[in-house]
Amino acid sequence: MKLFVVRHGETAWSRERRFTGAHDIPLAAAGVAQAEAIAHALAGEQLAAVYASPLDRTRTTADIIAKPHRLSVQIDSDLREMAFGRWEGRIREDVAREEPELWRTWREAPPALTAHGGETVSDVAARVDAFVARVGERHGGQSVVVVTHAVVIRLLVLGALGLGPERLWSVDASPAGITELELGAEWSTVHRMNTLSHLGATS
Repeated sequence: MKLFVVRHGETAWSRERRFTGAHDIPLAAAGVAQAEAIAHALAGEQLAAVYASPLDRTRTTADIIAKPHRLSVQIDSDLREMAFGRWEGRIREDVAREEPELWRTWREAPPALTAHGGETVSDVAARVDAFVARVGERHGGQSVVVVTHAVVIRLLVLGALGLGPERLWSVDASPAGITELELGAEWSTVHRMNTLSHLGATS
């Protein structure tokens, strides 16, 4: 199975480097243009399905990508972003200044973060694994687009590489980036990682 893993386009909060998490923030105008650029980049692929998290920013991105293929977007709640509890809506630099110990945990040992009032990385990793198993059963040998969020994308890539969530910061996931994974029964390959060349003047 080949997965084209896409992070949703830019939002006002992603531009401001705010924790978005479970908040349902829509795409900015630039994010819509980025989604259209992704759709153009993937228009020549033979896609069996397009999946997205339930949040507006991913559903809108996925709808734009799916349109050339005449596919309906399938919503899967396991693809939603990590819930960041009381950090949601806050700028990263403010969290680092106001809660330095928790911030240090997040940056140095992300699976150990538990006191922010949200999900743990391990919670998210469990549902990402469940999604991969479920979609693998449905789409063996096919190509699928998955439109989701930064933490989910990092965990998908780490899983393909056989690495654990403690390596979360080894992987990047920019707005509108495309990552291509090939997942097999015996092996997996990362064919491209967080590519942005398709954005051109929209970035």
